[in-house]
Amino acid sequence: MDSPPENAGKGLKPTISVYTEYLSNRISSYFPAASYSNFLSRISNFYRGSSGTSKRRRRNTSLPLPFPSSAESSTAVCEASRTVGVLEDIMECIFLNMHYIQKNLEYWQSKAQGSNAKRAYFMICERGPYAFFNGTAQLLSDCVGEGSGMQHTYCLASSYISERINFLSSLRYHLATFLAQIYMKVDKVGEELVKDPEKSLSSLLVDMNDLFLKLEASIGHFHAVRQQSSSVDESYSFPLIFERLPEVNQEGSQWTDCETRDAINLIYQNVDRLNTYLAAIVTIHRKPRRATRYWIPYTCGIVGISICSLWLLRHSSLVGSSDIDNWIREAKESTVSFWNDHVEQPLISIRDDLFYTFRKRQKGAMEPEEVQLTADSLHRMLQAFTEQTKGEKAPPNATDQEMLEIVMMRYEKELMHPIQNLFSGELSRALLIQVQKLKLDIEEAMLELDQILRANEINFAILAALPAFFLSLIVIMLVRAWFKQDKKAEGRGRVARIQRRLLIVEVERKIMQLESCKEQGQEKDAQCMLGLALYYLDRLYCAVEGHARATGEWIILRQDIIDLAKPDLQTAHKLRITSRMERVYDCLLPLPKTQ
Repeated sequence: MDSPPENAGKGLKPTISVYTEYLSNRISSYFPAASYSNFLSRISNFYRGSSGTSKRRRRNTSLPLPFPSSAESSTAVCEASRTVGVLEDIMECIFLNMHYIQKNLEYWQSKAQGSNAKRAYFMICERGPYAFFNGTAQLLSDCVGEGSGMQHTYCLASSYISERINFLSSLRYHLATFLAQIYMKVDKVGEELVKDPEKSLSSLLVDMNDLFLKLEASIGHFHAVRQQSSSVDESYSFPLIFERLPEVNQEGSQWTDCETRDAINLIYQNVDRLNTYLAAIVTIHRKPRRATRYWIPYTCGIVGISICSLWLLRHSSLVGSSDIDNWIREAKESTVSFWNDHVEQPLISIRDDLFYTFRKRQKGAMEPEEVQLTADSLHRMLQAFTEQTKGEKAPPNATDQEMLEIVMMRYEKELMHPIQNLFSGELSRALLIQVQKLKLDIEEAMLELDQILRANEINFAILAALPAFFLSLIVIMLVRAWFKQDKKAEGRGRVARIQRRLLIVEVERKIMQLESCKEQGQEKDAQCMLGLALYYLDRLYCAVEGHARATGEWIILRQDIIDLAKPDLQTAHKLRITSRMERVYDCLLPLPKTQ
């Protein structure tokens, strides 16, 4: 946006330009200025939710008009539906434009709070290729000529940013004042409009027309001052001129249906003109587009992609190389192998273990029957040795351990004369009994190990599937983060709750500033503070509705927000309401730190 339309024919366009400014400049060179400006304003209005006179699409939620709550659904409101629609469209127009201005104002304020180095970097590197080359050339020229190039860049950046802050702040001031005047007028005549719409409709339309003319005078004067001295290269192609009601209509006490319809259409024309005008002047002072701010990384990315494309082209079949085909085949084989080893086979193993393992086991390395045979054989050997050694029959309740002690005692005696007893004694028999005991111990150990392995088959299968599980978990988290992008104050996370609580803080600040302006007799500033409070209340209203409906708090919370918007409500009562909102309602409470 920093490259003015005049640059389209000066030969200063960058050779590689894929940015919106370049396309905008190219298109503007083929269309007349008026029609092109109208075209851009229509696109901007569509993007920001506004449409033409004949077909308007409102937001799903917005701060309600201050009509009496007891008569919101009465037939009188239905009779005045045309006027209510006009007022809602005016309020929506102001809310949307103020939000658009506020976003750009917050961006420039954040830039103003940065250091001189960051502001200079913005001036040179974040305003597009044309500003980069022009700013670099100017910096080098100043450094060579005067030796104070950086200081001049710092001053230029401060002036550039402060000018946009002042412009957007002043524009927000006038729109907030206009919003407060409309809201106070509706609050004043709301009850009369509900009770007798035919009588109060004409006076309300006349008052709306007068407020539009006051806004025209305010912004027109501001526009004239801006034209005298400005660092903005682009200029406004048209002034803001609203349609006026005929003097005959303003003097009449009772209007016909045709006159009322013409007056409503005139108000709609003024709303469209305001939208078009604001779209044009705010676009000139808006923050640079994302493609403009990050054109250097994007350019590096394009260059990197181009180099990678050339490298791939050298290894592709287009130049007779089979490298890419081989890589694709290897990647396919690796993927299939990974799927089989870490997904399919582990899942099949888990399924088999869950449904078949405990009912149908395959033969293991050692079965309990074999171990029992070895144990029975050892028992008989011990029993025969004991009976032969003692010369009497062994007790029927004698354990293997007791009989093994007799064998070991005999074994120790036999070892006193090993060679003699090896051939004529019981030494060899005692050795064979010990070998049988060792065999039994080994078989029992193998049986326990086999039981452990069988019991952990499911664990081993799960361990084999862990890589695929973690990979799937990462993919799911990325997809979830992609679909659940940051929704600012409308979201459900900690950041969204902080944003909603900050909106309450802004409402409290504006209420206190409103009271201060009233005490000092600054009526205009008080209207501005009321308009800003209404803007933040509208944002809070839209942000909390879905959450409050889910928790059943919406009816009471909605009434609290409407009470905060009442111009005549005492400041102390409003502050008590904001304090209660921060403490009571679930959608406005901070999340615990443990979550």
